[in-house]
Amino acid sequence: MAVPFKHILTYIDGSEESMSAMMYSILLAKHNKAKLDIMYVVNTRALSDLVKAGIFLDMERTEYQMDLQKDAQRYLKHATKLAKMKDVEVNCIVEEGSAHRIVRDYIKSNDIDLLLIGGISGIRSRRDELNSETDRMLRNSNCPVLVIRDDEDIWQEFE
Repeated sequence: MAVPFKHILTYIDGSEESMSAMMYSILLAKHNKAKLDIMYVVNTRALSDLVKAGIFLDMERTEYQMDLQKDAQRYLKHATKLAKMKDVEVNCIVEEGSAHRIVRDYIKSNDIDLLLIGGISGIRSRRDELNSETDRMLRNSNCPVLVIRDDEDIWQEFE
C-alpha cells in the first residue's frame, strides 16, 4: 500500500487549536515519512478592512502588520524547534494576504496531499462563520482537510 500522504501543509494562526494541529502534523509527517510545510499568513485583507471601517488608521495598520510578522516568525521558530525534536524536516512559510486564497494557491502549486487546520472556534454568528479564514479553507480546499481540535492527548503524545 502506498503512503497516503507524501506532502502535508499545516496552517497556523497562533491559536491553541492551530498549535495542536502543528504538533499533530509533525507526528503525522514522521509516521508517514512525509514532507511537511507549515504556513502562517498575515491577513492583510482583514487589516485593510479595519482601515476601511475606520477602526484602524493607516499608520496603526502598518504597526499592527509588523507585530503580526513578528508573531509569525515566533510561531514558526517554535514549529521548527518542535519538528527538530522529532527529527522531522519542516519548511516554514510566511505569506501576506487573504489566508484562504494563499493556502488554496499553495496547495495547487506544491502538490499538497493533506491540509491540517486547527478546530474552528470563536464563531458567534453566521457572519463570523462566513468570514472565518479556516472555515473558508475547509470549504474550498482542493485536497483532503484534517481538522484538529485542541486536545490534551495530542500534547501528551507529542511529549
